[in-house]
Amino acid sequence: MRTDNVPDPAVDAAATFIGNATVLLRLGAFTLLTDPNFLHAGQRAYLGHGMWSKRRTDPALTPQQLPPLDGVVLSHLHGDHFDRVARRGLPRDMPFVTTRSAGRRLRKWRFNETVGLSTWQNVVWRRGGETVRITAVPAQHGPALVYRALPETMGTVIDWERDGHRRLRLYITGDTLFRPEVLGEIPERFGDIDAALVHLGGTRILGVLLTMDGRDGAALSRLVRPRSILPIHHDEYPVQRDPLANFLRLSDGLPVRAMARGETVDLTVVSGVR
Repeated sequence: MRTDNVPDPAVDAAATFIGNATVLLRLGAFTLLTDPNFLHAGQRAYLGHGMWSKRRTDPALTPQQLPPLDGVVLSHLHGDHFDRVARRGLPRDMPFVTTRSAGRRLRKWRFNETVGLSTWQNVVWRRGGETVRITAVPAQHGPALVYRALPETMGTVIDWERDGHRRLRLYITGDTLFRPEVLGEIPERFGDIDAALVHLGGTRILGVLLTMDGRDGAALSRLVRPRSILPIHHDEYPVQRDPLANFLRLSDGLPVRAMARGETVDLTVVSGVR
């Protein structure tokens, strides 16, 4: 069922911010969902190793309010990116594109259309004269050694083409820190990024920084140079310690477009590719 918050089908490419890292993407004929987190305010997300964090806000949409989906792009298996509500509410034949380890777990949960990718691998979906190519790119969810104890994580580059011509290139950072030695190959392989969904929040657990804060987010934005920067994943959970305002201050002069929960942004307009 569609709501006023769902992208207008007349818009070529749009992003609706549902909350945290959950974004509904319309790319031409394709409708995708990222990192489905539908817990409501007061409910707890499991972060692994016996740790939980209680959500502060409600999502803009529930699974029942989503339009028909072509697939889900899942950066990793943490409870604030794939929760028990999504596990119960999304159909088992839903295609997922995710990491290898998350793919194995999802298939055990009977999400049988799951594809697990290694870094730089991709999956291609076609419909009529349109194509979506989803490529796994590097992400490092924490400092050296620490990230190896956390779920395998990926960033994503999504290329949407129509009649053989690329219409939009979208980069989703996933939960990562700014590590130029890890992330530097992304702009080398994928220049000309139109829009980027940047995971922020400066998540800290036991004092350890696990996701980009404002300084990291600004540095990564300058590295990949997207035409439009859409910050997400920044104020939903108490473990997210760095406010969005810090990123906005440090990214002064960059093409940042903040989104409110429930807001839909025309990606072709904000990226200047219409």
